[in-house]
Amino acid sequence: MQYVLATEKHNEFIENAFRKRGFDGEESAAIARICSMATWHGIRTHAGLKSLELDRHFGSEVDPPGCVPGAALVKKPSRFSAAQRWVANRKSGPIVTFDAFNTAIALADKHGVGVVSVDDCFHYMWGGGYVMDAARRGYIAYTNCTSTLAEVVPFGGRTPTLGTNPQSWGLPTVDAVGFPIVIDWATSKIAMGRVVTARREDQTLPPDSAVDKDGQTTTDPHQVSALLPFGDHKGYGLSLINELTAALIGGGLPTSRGDAAKARAGEKTTCNFFIQVIHPEALDSGMFAEGRDQTTNLKAVIEDILGPGNEKSMLPGQIEHEAALRSEQAGGLIFSEAEVTEFEQAGRDMGLPFDRGALKQI
Repeated sequence: MQYVLATEKHNEFIENAFRKRGFDGEESAAIARICSMATWHGIRTHAGLKSLELDRHFGSEVDPPGCVPGAALVKKPSRFSAAQRWVANRKSGPIVTFDAFNTAIALADKHGVGVVSVDDCFHYMWGGGYVMDAARRGYIAYTNCTSTLAEVVPFGGRTPTLGTNPQSWGLPTVDAVGFPIVIDWATSKIAMGRVVTARREDQTLPPDSAVDKDGQTTTDPHQVSALLPFGDHKGYGLSLINELTAALIGGGLPTSRGDAAKARAGEKTTCNFFIQVIHPEALDSGMFAEGRDQTTNLKAVIEDILGPGNEKSMLPGQIEHEAALRSEQAGGLIFSEAEVTEFEQAGRDMGLPFDRGALKQI
């Protein structure tokens, strides 16, 4: 059994929850927006329940806080016209990231490319949502970030010293295939949100994706102590890109993130974001085969890749597109029985109404 919750009711609940924790209206609305985008597209690991748990364990509800409601975002001077450097002062990640992508798009309109690097911010939730939004608007978009915690073991090691460190690409392919191609992955074999979901839904994990406290691989989500990089040395290398990009921006030690109480004095404990947007015209060589233009060439290349023998292959972003179609058909956001139960408990904990009886069942 699944339940359908109207998007506006979901957003109202999430916004009210964060307002009760001291966040202003714009911050709360940005959190609700990225969470509803995730659920709409079938992403259950980075949605509303995750946002509440992250804030409770690592954000505004810990001492000292990892996320500061109403924190002032500082946009520092830059000698580079197409690049901006921001310091978020532990501000909520979604409102900063929506602003950063809008800024990068404006820079790309002017310069062909726009870059925004963000230091000292709280988690931005679902990176794929931001690049998907930019791709729908006609841009090539990329982001990577460091995670809240170091919970991934480097290839060949035993101690978690890396974040799950997602990377996300969005490509403007709506005219070519009907939806943006979105390549969005954690550089660990699975995201830690997948572990949380597996615990909630009483599921097992893929083999060789996580280890227990003794460093032995486990498929039991309740025994997970750390995660493994996907593709062995390849995932490790991609995760390292995030950590070193963050180091160039100003990020602190990975093993200090998310735990200010244990970090040494003066060390940062927050996330870093790198955001890049490219205007497609900036890449256009004007030398397409057979008289094609950029748009028809993009479509032709995709059709060639999915040619004879590959008709059943899927494009990245297709699963999310199909989930969005299901949400549209259902008339709202789709949640499992276990998720609704957690929403009810969260509502009781915060004194917010959540009426299961008012939800449509499918």
